[in-house]
Amino acid sequence: MAHFAKIGKGNIVLSVEVVNNDAIMKDGKEDEATGVAFLQNLHDNRDTYIQTSYNNNFRKQYAGVGYTYDIAKDVFISVKPFPSWSLDENSDWKAPKDYPDDGKDYAWDEENKDWELVE
Repeated sequence: MAHFAKIGKGNIVLSVEVVNNDAIMKDGKEDEATGVAFLQNLHDNRDTYIQTSYNNNFRKQYAGVGYTYDIAKDVFISVKPFPSWSLDENSDWKAPKDYPDDGKDYAWDEENKDWELVE
């Protein structure tokens, strides 16, 4: 099965559609444009669809509702987990403080902007 993210305003993922591989074949190979045309015809629209990989084989990660599609980097970016976090050069969300490296489990405390030991 192939998966396509429906992209809305602000390049936000609105939904993820599953399409049978047979519907995206062209000259014996999977073809993204053929899948997009199939979905547009199926839904009688001209919405934007971008293929996403369930196994994270391309476009960084599998798209989910609320994710953002970064056109320049051709990747899907997950929803920002906390207001204080920022994207790094790999399009991963990072806390303003590094995760402790002591082998213990921590959770992010947004109010204090610090990692809190999980007991």
